[in-house]
Amino acid sequence: MLIRLFTLASLLAATPGIAQDHDAMGHMDHGDMAAQMDQAPAPAPTPEPDRPHDGHGASSPSEPMHDMGAMEGPSAAISRMTAPSGVACPPSAPGEIVIDCNRVPAFSEASGTSRLPAMGGAMSGLHVMTGGWMLMAHGYAQLAYTDHKGPRGDDLIYSTSMLMLTGQRDTDWGRIQLRSMLSLEPTMAPRGYPNLFATGETADGKPIVDRQHPHDLFMELAGRLDVNIGSEASLFLYGGPVGEPALGPAAFIHRGSARYNPEPPITHHWFDSTHITYGVVTAGLATRTWQIEGSIFRGREPDEDRWDIETPSLDSWSVRLSWSPSPNWSAQLSHGFIKQPEALHPGENEKRTVASLHFSGGSGLSAMAAFSAKKRDPGDTLTAWLVEANYDLAAHHALFGRIENVANDELVPDHADPLHDKPFRITKAQAGYAWHTPIGSGPVELTLGGSINIYGKPQALDVLYGANPWGYTLFARLSLGR
Repeated sequence: MLIRLFTLASLLAATPGIAQDHDAMGHMDHGDMAAQMDQAPAPAPTPEPDRPHDGHGASSPSEPMHDMGAMEGPSAAISRMTAPSGVACPPSAPGEIVIDCNRVPAFSEASGTSRLPAMGGAMSGLHVMTGGWMLMAHGYAQLAYTDHKGPRGDDLIYSTSMLMLTGQRDTDWGRIQLRSMLSLEPTMAPRGYPNLFATGETADGKPIVDRQHPHDLFMELAGRLDVNIGSEASLFLYGGPVGEPALGPAAFIHRGSARYNPEPPITHHWFDSTHITYGVVTAGLATRTWQIEGSIFRGREPDEDRWDIETPSLDSWSVRLSWSPSPNWSAQLSHGFIKQPEALHPGENEKRTVASLHFSGGSGLSAMAAFSAKKRDPGDTLTAWLVEANYDLAAHHALFGRIENVANDELVPDHADPLHDKPFRITKAQAGYAWHTPIGSGPVELTLGGSINIYGKPQALDVLYGANPWGYTLFARLSLGR
């Protein structure tokens, strides 16, 4: 595992041209932006349209730069303001508002076509310009030790990883994106790693319970095309053999509110389990403030062979409305029909409704609150809620936490057990600390940290989990970009 961890980190650090652009184009939080806005010089009386500008990096006549706070490019919608002196600012990039000639993105794009607050709401990426294309990279490799106490608990040393590579080209009519995301998690055992009270997917033909399944090698292979229909709006088309439909919030590995959290939520299969879907087509209308979109996609969850690309299918659908009123806030409401998502429940469909609200501010706080209701068809409606946050303290230090509550009827897979198929409401509370520092002057960051979990559950589960199950996780992470 250590070999895989440091091999991936070495490959990430060796990406050509990335290190040179890190300082100029790295993620900028709200406080950094405010400082630049206060210190920015007044615009020249007769500015040239292609002159360098203050704010998120600098632009050149042939290769305009864009903020990469969320690994992806901004939307094609454009909003312009005029400097206080009355002199027009240089043309803004798609999806950016201009305040005193400083570019402030209205939102960040995250996984799939989801949105997050621009000010630190998503994990940042690094990029370099070449031949009219902006090449973006983000990734991490994490080595962790987790120990979950109780009769159903387990301990394990394991590694998780993700590498995201994206190419973007802006044109006078819109934007083209080519996107990929890969993981080495298929190298771990099919049952994945301990995560008490988590359920979802299968291993060796049996349901995975109290563990988190590995991600597939191919987490995304997709493209997006934006076509401007005015200075304030664009139409877009997204899709590919592996992607994410317009359902739920951004996946947990992309959220700023979970930036340093080493554990996936036990509510993953209520909120963002569709972030790896084999066969997706999404169309929508995007403005700086609003986005409305619809998807058709394959409802079945990934199978146990995590190295291949499964046969795409378009048998399910979803719709989502997103609202980005300012660079600090983003919200979404979505609903979807998922055809037979679970291999062990043939003929059982799911209707899922999800609402979420994200906040990210200049104080270093990034937070999300979300609610989900999934209706089994046939079956009951099972609800879940989640609140998570990441708080950056002084340099190198961060606190994070998550509280989630879910009604889960898959905790007892044994059909002979009288508790089988009964829904139990579980609460997990988690708190943690992370210390992070760049390695040298390059774009790689080292993070060391840990978290502790406690659980609330019905007394009927004491026979399976003990009276007071708890757990902890220690981790070391190398990240390309923060």
